Amino acid sequence: MTFRAAIRAALREEMARDEDVFLLGEDVGAFGGVFNVTAGLREEFGADRTRDTPLSEAVIVGAGVGAAATGTRPVAEIMFSDFIGLATEQITNQAAKMRYMFGGKVDMPLTVRTTEGGGMGAASQHSGTVHSWFAHAPGVKAVTPGTPAAAKSLLKASIRSEDPVVFFENKTQYDREGEVPTDPDHVAPLGRASVEREGADVTVVATQRLVGESLSVAEDLAGDVDVEVIDLRSLYPLDTGTIVESVDKTNRVVVADESPLSYGIHAEVTTRLVEDAFFSLEAPVQRVGVADTPIPFSGGLEREVLPGAADVREAIDRVAR
Repeated sequence: MTFRAAIRAALREEMARDEDVFLLGEDVGAFGGVFNVTAGLREEFGADRTRDTPLSEAVIVGAGVGAAATGTRPVAEIMFSDFIGLATEQITNQAAKMRYMFGGKVDMPLTVRTTEGGGMGAASQHSGTVHSWFAHAPGVKAVTPGTPAAAKSLLKASIRSEDPVVFFENKTQYDREGEVPTDPDHVAPLGRASVEREGADVTVVATQRLVGESLSVAEDLAGDVDVEVIDLRSLYPLDTGTIVESVDKTNRVVVADESPLSYGIHAEVTTRLVEDAFFSLEAPVQRVGVADTPIPFSGGLEREVLPGAADVREAIDRVAR
């Protein structure tokens, strides 16, 4: 199943399971989504549960906050995460804090789906990666699946959560294929990483597209360096235990995430390893990410800025010396 089909399957199964689940966002209904993710859902569930909205991120998420607070389970789509800043107040100041402000008397089962990442020649305003922003916001869960199986099971968990979740989909992954559980009751817990490949020499902690890139590099290096690959899956809650257990075994680690290197998930993972696994580290943590720059429109420059398999391999080489 493709990543796209896995997302669609999760939405379909949760809408069929619970009539309180509905979709809202720009072009999610009649058009089926700009990336064709929600195609066919309006025909199946009707216009009331697949609501097309104006092009206003604040309206989309604000309506979702109100709907969640009053008893339904909205899944709001922000087409490109670069514009999610227009809904930051609704996410980080309303949805994130409402349960706290009301002493636990208000649930907030809101899921915000959004796409991010470069690689499609879409220029700076449609190619950013902003998931670290929301991992930093108390009260919000931030999810970054790296495989189709994770995408389906984690989206189902997000929709069932009583707390707000921002669910980040790397747009270049939509055609990636993988095995996906078909059991509609299969739900992966939020906040738990997945060891996608076991190894003994180097741990690669990766997210989204770089999970697949890291697995490819690990197979190429088999016989020379035994690489363990972890799909982080959730940025918050962060599964420190799985990372530490792996590094206690391998003693070397690379953190690969398609976001700017400064002040992001690379730094958080590194800090937790310094706190909890310092004496297991036999080499400095290596980071693979985006230079601190907007994503260029030029194809050549975009390829230069975005991390890929070659960068992961170079980082493994550095840490394994």
